[in-house]
Amino acid sequence: MAISDLIPWNRERAVEVRRGAEDPFWALHREMNRMFEDFARGYDWTLGPARLLQGFEPQIDVRETEDAVLVTAEMPGLEEKDFELELGDGVLTLRGEKRSEHEEKEKGSVHHLERSYGSFRRSVALPCEVEAEKANAIYRKGVLEVTLPKAPEARRPVHRIAVKSGA
Repeated sequence: MAISDLIPWNRERAVEVRRGAEDPFWALHREMNRMFEDFARGYDWTLGPARLLQGFEPQIDVRETEDAVLVTAEMPGLEEKDFELELGDGVLTLRGEKRSEHEEKEKGSVHHLERSYGSFRRSVALPCEVEAEKANAIYRKGVLEVTLPKAPEARRPVHRIAVKSGA
């Protein structure tokens, strides 16, 4: 017994659906395959990780506590002089430039040098009013941590409402 004998549908109809352009799932499958093939064909595999820097954007997390808004940004390979922070109109903006150089020297006359540069800008709308003059930022081991204390009016106590089940 072949594995195809276990398929519970009409084999003639399955072949028609696989070949038919009218089936939306088959069309989606073909389109996804074409997209991945186009990506792989257009990617210069000789550049390696340097190619990925062209679209560098720091990953940002925003958390709100009772007293502050905490923003964390992952920016490996950067130094403090490579970026700047601005706070205005309820928006925290992080901008900078990432540079990467990769050099390979081999015996003889083979020499390979790659450079990649890319600027980035990320803006985060803050969930509440903060005290800008009391903001604190620490950068260590490729991670930026920004603490933005909430303004007094944003620290209003929250009134919890009890929910009862209805009959």
